[in-house]
Amino acid sequence: MGSPIVLGIESSCDETGAGLVRDGQLLGHAVASSMDEHARYGGVVPEIASRAHLHSLRPVVRQALEQAGLTLSDIGAVAVTTGPGLSGALQVGLAGAKGIAYALGVPLYGVHHLAGHVAADTLEHGPLPNPCMVLIVSGGHTSLLLVRDLARDPIVHLGDTLDDAAGECFDKVARVFGLPYPGGPAIDRTAREGDPRAVAFPRPLPGTYDFSFSGLKTAAARWAEGHAGRELPVADGAASLQEAVADVLTRKAVAACAEYEVGTLVVVGGVAANSRVRSLAEERCKAAGIELRVPPVKLCTDNGAMIAAVGDLLVRAGAEPAPLDVSIDPSAPLGYAALHPVAAVAGAA
Repeated sequence: MGSPIVLGIESSCDETGAGLVRDGQLLGHAVASSMDEHARYGGVVPEIASRAHLHSLRPVVRQALEQAGLTLSDIGAVAVTTGPGLSGALQVGLAGAKGIAYALGVPLYGVHHLAGHVAADTLEHGPLPNPCMVLIVSGGHTSLLLVRDLARDPIVHLGDTLDDAAGECFDKVARVFGLPYPGGPAIDRTAREGDPRAVAFPRPLPGTYDFSFSGLKTAAARWAEGHAGRELPVADGAASLQEAVADVLTRKAVAACAEYEVGTLVVVGGVAANSRVRSLAEERCKAAGIELRVPPVKLCTDNGAMIAAVGDLLVRAGAEPAPLDVSIDPSAPLGYAALHPVAAVAGAA
């Protein structure tokens, strides 16, 4: 008999996701997004997100089970995002996961959200090479990581976001350009009609593996302000911004592969769905003799399948399940794939 079927639950931001994985194989998954409810505000509203998770959690679990042709009784373990993310949103997912795990009498595993993005690639391309270089690019995070055994070993940070992440930069500049939320897809669509060389936007922090996109965001805003009273060439601005972001991300990632003698680059996270990031990474990896792995677009954005994938790895590695009083950590650093925080007892010394 094989490994148990793992149900994964994701609720860190504005997507409610459920996925089912066994032995590295995705059996079914479903996602419900509250993005449209946040669009009028130009960004995610935590209370709206939390309420949306409450309404969506049971339906997405049911949809994932139906897609896989399974029932709740087939589940042998539950994995859930315990951080980082929006506090209320994480609490909804954890409460639901605890309820299912305890009702079924199966182990529960807390998972770091960013480790989920890393594991998402295994559902498409199989086990991660040991070692591999991982570039995580999302709305709130941009990190360059050296990953060995994802389920067992510590994750080595070579570089991280110092201020605005790449996705956050896209969202904020899109608003300045008059483009809709979410900004990343809007920038990508608009850039197709523009000239990526039209505006000489800066390439932040050369010579280091850390990332900083606040200066690029400001440069784009100043460029737009310079067109006051004239029509803003939005397509050129979007194409030039996208090129600057893709250039910085892929240049640093390929350089890190060379320095650490790693032959595989894995690009994950919501911004990994960006067409220019994908194409430039492919171009530069091919030139450097590096294998490039990027999950399909449906697994780049937040989803429950990626959390189930981590849970599946933890189960097969013999990792300890989470304690009964496992809590959330909305600002948890990425050290290991498993994340089992326990809330401090009030009044404790």
